[in-house]
Amino acid sequence: MGRKNIAISCLMMLFLAACGENGDKSVSLDDEPVSAENSSSSSSVKSSSSNATSSSVMSAMPCKTDSADTCEYGSLTDQRDGRTYKIVKIGDQWWMAENLDYESADSYCYKDTASNCVKYGRLYTWAAAIDSVGLFGKNGKGCGDGIKCTPAEPVRGVCPSGWHLPSYGEWFALCSAVGDYPGRDLKSSTGWYGTDVYGFSVLPAGISFSEGSFGGEGSAAYFWSSTEAGSGFSYSMQLNSNDVRVFLDVEYKFERFSIRCVKD
Repeated sequence: MGRKNIAISCLMMLFLAACGENGDKSVSLDDEPVSAENSSSSSSVKSSSSNATSSSVMSAMPCKTDSADTCEYGSLTDQRDGRTYKIVKIGDQWWMAENLDYESADSYCYKDTASNCVKYGRLYTWAAAIDSVGLFGKNGKGCGDGIKCTPAEPVRGVCPSGWHLPSYGEWFALCSAVGDYPGRDLKSSTGWYGTDVYGFSVLPAGISFSEGSFGGEGSAAYFWSSTEAGSGFSYSMQLNSNDVRVFLDVEYKFERFSIRCVKD
């Protein structure tokens, strides 16, 4: 597929953060991600108003687990198109618990089928995710494939007002909050094997490739971050079927992935 990535699992990163190779801490959430130009590679499956606002209603209820933990859930309404999304608080972060389905330029339904947008949300190029045209904010303006710009965080991107495209560090923080098996506990309990302990409900939405083909439905999910890894690459978060790990990978910016937004 011609994709260059770093398969760094959150599980391994958490282990290194706790122990390090020599028993001391060697990785933290403040560490800079590795540039794609200096990384090793591996392979795996793979226009609306700028004054838009959003609203959320939050409530606490038991987590979807046998523990006594309390999770917070609510809803987010994207006033640009009236679409309402479930949201969940995991650790100190509020996340969308469904994939973004806002129609923008360079966004696609899986297999160009509208019902798949309803089911999975849309698939976006990194330039669309980061809002390279500056329709909703300035931080991602001018960024895109073939351009190294390192946008200032947070980057709203194509997310609703008050929310933004998660950075590498925010994806890592989510993995840390979930624990040892994020690739199991963040997945939906339908569509593939997952426990959906926190109600994050990741579905295997697959990927759209730059040449227009599609793949990975039922076996993989990919999400963009706002953190680039060179002029042609950016970090993503990836889950695969039959794998309890989550991967923070370097991917080509021209590929088309799902989006989960995180609250400002």
